[in-house]
Amino acid sequence: YEVLSGRVYLTADPRAAHNAEITDLTLAPRNREGLVEYWTDFVLLKPVDLGRGNRRLLYDVNNRGNKLALGQFNTGADEFLMRRGYTVVWSGWIAETAPGGGRLRLQAPVALEDGRPLVGIVRSEVVVDSAAASANLGQWANQGSYEPTAKGEAEATLTWRLRESDPRVAIPRSQWRLEKRWPEADGERGQLPLISLEVAGGLRPGYIYEVIYEAQGSVVQGAGMAGIRDLVSFIKHERSGANPLSVPGVEQPAGGGAERSAGSSAERRSAIQVAYGFGVSQSGRCLRTFLYDGFNADEQGRKVFDGLIPHVAGAGLGFFNHRFASPTRHNAQHDNHLYPADMFPFTYGDERDPFTGREDGILRKSRQSGVVPKVMHTQSSSEYWHRAGSLVHTDPLGQRDVEIPAEVRVYAFGGTQHGAGNNTPATAPGNGQLIGNPADYRPLVRAVLEALDAWVRVGREPPPSVYPRIADGSAAPWPAAASGWKPLPGVRYPEVIQQPEWLDRGSDFATLRRSTIEPPVSRGKYGVRVPAYDGDNRERGTLDLPCVAVPIGTHTSWNLRHPSIGADTELLSLAGGYIPLPKTAAERERSGDPRLSLAERYASREAYIAAYREQAQKLIANRYLLAEELPALEAAARRAAQEIVAP
Repeated sequence: YEVLSGRVYLTADPRAAHNAEITDLTLAPRNREGLVEYWTDFVLLKPVDLGRGNRRLLYDVNNRGNKLALGQFNTGADEFLMRRGYTVVWSGWIAETAPGGGRLRLQAPVALEDGRPLVGIVRSEVVVDSAAASANLGQWANQGSYEPTAKGEAEATLTWRLRESDPRVAIPRSQWRLEKRWPEADGERGQLPLISLEVAGGLRPGYIYEVIYEAQGSVVQGAGMAGIRDLVSFIKHERSGANPLSVPGVEQPAGGGAERSAGSSAERRSAIQVAYGFGVSQSGRCLRTFLYDGFNADEQGRKVFDGLIPHVAGAGLGFFNHRFASPTRHNAQHDNHLYPADMFPFTYGDERDPFTGREDGILRKSRQSGVVPKVMHTQSSSEYWHRAGSLVHTDPLGQRDVEIPAEVRVYAFGGTQHGAGNNTPATAPGNGQLIGNPADYRPLVRAVLEALDAWVRVGREPPPSVYPRIADGSAAPWPAAASGWKPLPGVRYPEVIQQPEWLDRGSDFATLRRSTIEPPVSRGKYGVRVPAYDGDNRERGTLDLPCVAVPIGTHTSWNLRHPSIGADTELLSLAGGYIPLPKTAAERERSGDPRLSLAERYASREAYIAAYREQAQKLIANRYLLAEELPALEAAARRAAQEIVAP
């Protein structure tokens, strides 16, 4: 393999129908041909000899400028994607990402009105986990924010509250300030400044600090998704040497005969036959928004992605294609709750919004254009608590299961958290009240890619969807009594959950994607559910790893904030937990733990390993797991078996 990196220069025609969904593109400066210019960074990982590749492209949507696919599919010395022959590509799609650290950036067009940068209202939230003198308004240290106008600087407001639902308390303007600097690295300057919030006496952990101000310089952030569309289409279809993935040779069209005349300089083809998109969390929400906004049809109406894996995206879209967009933002129960991310539509098929009466679905535009890809929607069970994951497969009020489109599979990984663990439980809690969830779901993700590839290329149906359902009681209301959770000694079950709201952002938001009301006003709540629990506090209706199905501890998909970081009644964002099982019956009885002990469950360590192996083999037989994963899983089982007292 070799790595190619550089910059892609693109144009977008604001008059073209395929660009009509790009918010404010018509307000961007144009060149002599009437086109809007912009660029993105790119990195391409390809076989040196393209003839040895598998003709499949995996486009990894970067997360806030960072590449993730290799960490999800390749583990240690096992270069899974490379053994399969994949070509992997990344490109920048976020304008607020600061340069440096190998981050991929988008230099987006700037929207103008009467020749001047647009002005509008902006809201930023800051939550810190330890006392701090200042904090970046962009949430992450390397993400920029929109520059205040002079009026915005003078009239900005700051409030704080401990919980999202608490009343806002104003902090006098004389007690805080905004400090701006332009990030520079590697000879590049960021498109948006880094703005820090400084408060007299410092920021307290756990509190939500909310700044609202008039800003200037809105960028055409939707160009980021158009750039993904055009780059992937170029790689798939461009035959000239300008495409680093073009190779000599003439493909035979369906009717036979050479597609180009002999000796033509165009006697080349792309080495890529199909393209898959993969995105984790924010990046998975990007893929869902990409579909929803109709970007899976290129300028010629051709299908861009043949298959997609939006991973741990929950039911979210994103703040990706709006005026004063901020792609960095997500939705959570405690922080970032009011940003436009977990918004209708949630399902891939069409449903009706109970608050507006609008009928819509993620795949609607792709279906109208005839470019529906195969979709493997994967989520940890944490998404049910933190990212409204149930709304992917229920109606918006959470009252009934919905029909999943034929082109879509949904897999919910039971007993897992948003980020994959390493199969080794921590010895003490970190920022949560429970130690972190150690379950590593990546073997399931690798099997999903294999199944997607077979589905797209040879039409082999993938394994059936696995997710909790209302009809059989495995998708339940989240309070403990309704979900079936059995109380455990010393464990605090959550009394809160991320529940999306129908938010009034002003009359311009639905059609023009610009907010005129900040903070937005709640007009109602959508209905969410969680996986119900069996008598062992194990989630029902989910696809379970061997470590979850054959436990030595309870894997929770939720965790609460530790008192040391403040707001200890609220969810620790995107985190799960782990509660070891008692080792003996005597230990169980002393603590009042209702769960059977390890000694009562497993006659010996070998009995545990055998049960673990049996669960893995069932997953392999049903194509939810690859046979090549078995040795590593058995090694993990032997390490875990050391917790069992019996020899």
